[in-house]
Amino acid sequence: MSLAALHSLPAIYQWREFVTAGGLMSYGPSINDAYHQAGINAGRILKGAKPTDIPVVQPTRFYLVINRKTASKLGVALSPSLLALADEVIE
Repeated sequence: MSLAALHSLPAIYQWREFVTAGGLMSYGPSINDAYHQAGINAGRILKGAKPTDIPVVQPTRFYLVINRKTASKLGVALSPSLLALADEVIE
């Protein structure tokens, strides 16, 4: 993120945490959900399941998070319809 900020480039990230740290926007799954699923799989393995028998679980929910403060710093105009679609707008 620091390289994009250094050169004043708008960037889209995968995780929400980058946006809370000053990134422009993110679109991706929740990192908390990914860690939760990893914990479930670890629990299954500890209970004796073979790792090859555990199915791969793909994320089903993706979140759009926008940082308006960063957008104004970069001079990026955000349409009201894009802001309405966002799951979270950080002021």
